[in-house]
Amino acid sequence: MQKKQPPGKELQLQLLIDADQIEERLERVARQLEKNYDAQELTIVMIMKGSFILIADLMRHLHLPVRLDPIYCSSYGNGRKGELTVEGIDGLEIQGKNILVVDDIFDTGETLAEVVSQIEKKNPASLKSLVLLSKDVPHNTDYRPDFALFDIEDRFVVGYGLDYKEYYRGLPDIYAIEM
Repeated sequence: MQKKQPPGKELQLQLLIDADQIEERLERVARQLEKNYDAQELTIVMIMKGSFILIADLMRHLHLPVRLDPIYCSSYGNGRKGELTVEGIDGLEIQGKNILVVDDIFDTGETLAEVVSQIEKKNPASLKSLVLLSKDVPHNTDYRPDFALFDIEDRFVVGYGLDYKEYYRGLPDIYAIEM
């Protein structure tokens, strides 16, 4: 399979988690969510862009009525880490609903903690969070996701929605970039 490289870069990728492992974990977490919500409607709030492939596959596994609302978070401006901005929560109609916030990766924890904090103010019936990957790094918050499909060491990862300068999102597996 061809892996499109960023212009001017030759990066080496090391396979960490293959598509079959992801599929198995998705199936397992879908069954757990079905038990938790017992046929009740679930609203998934997806943090874009990295979670879109995870959401698509998770929704195919769920046998629940599911609504989907995207929000956008960024802590990068002009290519450098900066202040966290969250867009889209104000427009969510989630009062009294079961909410599952989904993100691609939990590293510092700041993004997910802030999103959950803002959603709590809108009085959902229930609020849980799910991430594809949880990095084994010092976190800047006491908040932890309710579900993490995989725990990984501190590596820069791509594939399955995760990117490097907008490249590699479409890879079916998760790779570490060897820089």
